[in-house]
Amino acid sequence: MKSITRALVVCAAMTLSITAFAAAGYQDTISLFKNAGESSSFFGSSYAYAVFPTIGEGAVGVGGAHGKGRVYVHGKWVGNVTMNQVSVGFQLGGKAFSQIVFFEDKRALDEFESNSYEFDADASAVAITAGASASAGTNGTDSSVSGGMKDASTRGHYQKGVVVFTIAKGGLMGQLAVAGQKFSYTPRAGG
Repeated sequence: MKSITRALVVCAAMTLSITAFAAAGYQDTISLFKNAGESSSFFGSSYAYAVFPTIGEGAVGVGGAHGKGRVYVHGKWVGNVTMNQVSVGFQLGGKAFSQIVFFEDKRALDEFESNSYEFDADASAVAITAGASASAGTNGTDSSVSGGMKDASTRGHYQKGVVVFTIAKGGLMGQLAVAGQKFSYTPRAGG
């Protein structure tokens, strides 16, 4: 248990250092996804989306990731969300990325706002500002490729009302791991 705690502390430190150099605003991140391949078409057809300007991830066997985001319904900011992830497997390094989660309808958003877990089996690699990843989880499979923040390319389709896109921001990380993500949603006061 002590070794797991130490590994999580190291991962948290790596995550904070990555997050510090890779911060970006919400509108800047939304603009990136609006101009990045297939993700742009989801802005007009989705019910809502959650955007995370920077998620930092670090790992040495045991890993962790953290990011703060906002939820928008039809373009209006309605709440805040935090993502925390713990992963175990063959993994080493640190990376930062932007992420957007599109919700096809109100049912999909309601499920997301219920603060439930999603478990994935990930295989990914990120090198500086280019990356490729694939995952298979409880919500189906997805894949994405990114050429960097300015020329990102994304691909995806809804699985059970949700689709996720990422854009690599930087770092160097290789992993083959099992990860559990937890999203915590809080409605915006007065929103």
